[in-house]
Amino acid sequence: MRAEAVSKSYGSRAALKAVSFAADRGEVVALIGPNGAGKTTLLSILAGIQEPSSGTVSVGRKEVGWVPQQPAVYRKLSVGENLRLFARLERVADREAVVERMLELTGLAEREGDELGKLSGGNQQRVNIAIGLLAGPPVLLLDEPSSSLDPRQRARLWELISRLAREEQTTVVFSTHDVGEAERYADRVLVLADGELLFEGSARALEEAVGSPQRDFEAAFVAFLRNRGH
Repeated sequence: MRAEAVSKSYGSRAALKAVSFAADRGEVVALIGPNGAGKTTLLSILAGIQEPSSGTVSVGRKEVGWVPQQPAVYRKLSVGENLRLFARLERVADREAVVERMLELTGLAEREGDELGKLSGGNQQRVNIAIGLLAGPPVLLLDEPSSSLDPRQRARLWELISRLAREEQTTVVFSTHDVGEAERYADRVLVLADGELLFEGSARALEEAVGSPQRDFEAAFVAFLRNRGH
């Protein structure tokens, strides 16, 4: 997947300013930055939900699985009913086989008949990811996927996401305010601030870019932004 000089403006306000990056198959990339940096805007453009004001994206909407921060699911339906409904909307061939595979992949087979609204936040998020994967997309985009989860639920979620990248060779791009997650789970981090891409590289490379020892990655990230005037 590749984004070339992607910009987005809302009237006189520039939400994204000529952002370019590429992500390989099986790679996990984290978008980090302060509030209003443009992370969700970039993800929604990559997902085909918004059109860029300028620039191009190499993947089409059908090649991308989109997992928004707020699950777009039906809480009164069961897990299986949700998956079958969205598989029908996605016009997935052999729906039953695909639904069964998603239940196994996400560890939800035993919860197939459970009402979705009665599941834990972690299991609801796994359903959300399963829906994003129904069409077998090579790219998965996640906006703040663990923001409402407790530590145990987060660990299970990242185990699933890491397995998708490693075993399914799915390209994963996610945004997060938890920079510790970016350090632990991403192969590469992209730092956005005020719509600009300020840094692209490993967590270790960002720490080295600060130029002075810091307590941890979060401190290095804050120092990096401060050094760049943010």
